Amino acid sequence: MDDAERAGLRERTRRAVRTELAELALRLFVERGYEETTVDDIATAAGLSKRSFFRYFPSKEDVVFGDVEDLADRVAEAVRARPAEEPPWTVLRAVLREWGERIQSAQRDPAVLRLIESSPALRARLNQRRDAMRDRITTALCERPGPRLDAFTADLLTGCAAAALDAANREWLRCDGAADRTDLIDRAFGVMAPAL
Repeated sequence: MDDAERAGLRERTRRAVRTELAELALRLFVERGYEETTVDDIATAAGLSKRSFFRYFPSKEDVVFGDVEDLADRVAEAVRARPAEEPPWTVLRAVLREWGERIQSAQRDPAVLRLIESSPALRARLNQRRDAMRDRITTALCERPGPRLDAFTADLLTGCAAAALDAANREWLRCDGAADRTDLIDRAFGVMAPAL
């Protein structure tokens, strides 16, 4: 096995442990409560030291939200890659429809979403992550080929798209996860479509 193969294997192993650790932590958070569950509790349940936990996640909040920065970059790239002739709202609808489920992956079931809603620390981190993602998407809208979009309009459209995703997510929660998120996203974007 050469160095590149070893590095690839290490990275796959790291991702697998990180995923397993996140799933375990989410289970504990849902069972015990977010504030009541410590990093020590998670590390002990996983058979790791507290120090090892921090090699995988910089903070307890990061366990809930995963790799949002990487996801934000990928969504922004998808926005830039859409055809130049597509109107910005159509671009956002297409990209966020495609990526909506992955964006919400940290909230894969209603119990996790309720956990986030019930914890001030998690709500604050969620808002921080959303703002960072919105900034990247707004920048990507402005950088697209074709007619230039000013920063105000791009920011407004991105904010409306985020509101559409939030409304779809809240409806999904009200339905206890029984509704199809993609249909809800389509419905929300349809209602909010800007007038031509």
